[in-house]
Amino acid sequence: MDYGAHLPVVDFGFQEFSLERLTTYAQTARDLGFKAISVNDHLIAARPWLDAPTALTAILSHSGNMAVGTSISLANVRGPIQLAKIFAAIDILSNGRLIMGVGPGSSARDYEIIGLNYDERWKRFDEAMQVIRSLWSTLNTGYTGRFYSTEGIELTPKPVQKPTPPIWIGSWGSDAGLRRVARLGDGWLASAYNTMPDQFSAALTKLNDQLKSFSKDPAGFPNALATMFMYVSEDKSKVDRALTQTVGSMLNRPIEQLRERLLFGAPEQCAKKLAAYKAAGVQRVFIWPTQDELEQLKIFQEKVAPLVDG
Repeated sequence: MDYGAHLPVVDFGFQEFSLERLTTYAQTARDLGFKAISVNDHLIAARPWLDAPTALTAILSHSGNMAVGTSISLANVRGPIQLAKIFAAIDILSNGRLIMGVGPGSSARDYEIIGLNYDERWKRFDEAMQVIRSLWSTLNTGYTGRFYSTEGIELTPKPVQKPTPPIWIGSWGSDAGLRRVARLGDGWLASAYNTMPDQFSAALTKLNDQLKSFSKDPAGFPNALATMFMYVSEDKSKVDRALTQTVGSMLNRPIEQLRERLLFGAPEQCAKKLAAYKAAGVQRVFIWPTQDELEQLKIFQEKVAPLVDG
């Protein structure tokens, strides 16, 4: 198991957005040995949210050899043709380091403000994946569906990665979601605050069965656990404040459930949770510091990660 870091695109009330903040964060993650950097995507959220593709593009030249990507990007809300154009450019500018995580999104408000029917999100999403692959392909294979068509559209320049950059599908682990991951995706993105190690393990077993039904090799199908919000400290009062003042209010979930699932606590406690996910088959975890972000990246790599492997 290795580790990625989420870009700090959410305003938790402790630090203002700036280009310097983003680039310094990316440089720090790079120098500490994180393998990937990713960004989450929302139009409207409970807290101010920096535009995801813009933030990701801003740190490309500071990200070294880390994979760069989204976890997830909103394929329907942004539009698959627009998304294909944006992320073809990011793949080119990153010299082929893009992993595009996508999903339909779970906010009905996002759909409302752009005039789309939220109840049609999964049907739209299935078509959107085919649109993106069609536009990225060098074979010029067109696609026409109920919602979208690529007829007469030639997207250039194409991405660097061939036949296309990898597309990972976000799913919380439902049977329908896992089947969609197997059918449409090149990888699976799970959600840290929506699962537990035993649930992830059971879902991975189901996913592997689905992959075989689509003639895909489970051994070559990657996965990652995204949105692992984090504040590591021996000081319980600091941990409690970090949990309640940030993700507790944003996610609208029971505090004790979030404490159980996310990395809030002493290094040994956090390492124990990650070791359980490693045993369950998780290949990469994207951590997301909620306060003191640069210090927390360092604490994670120096005091938590070694305990997981140990």
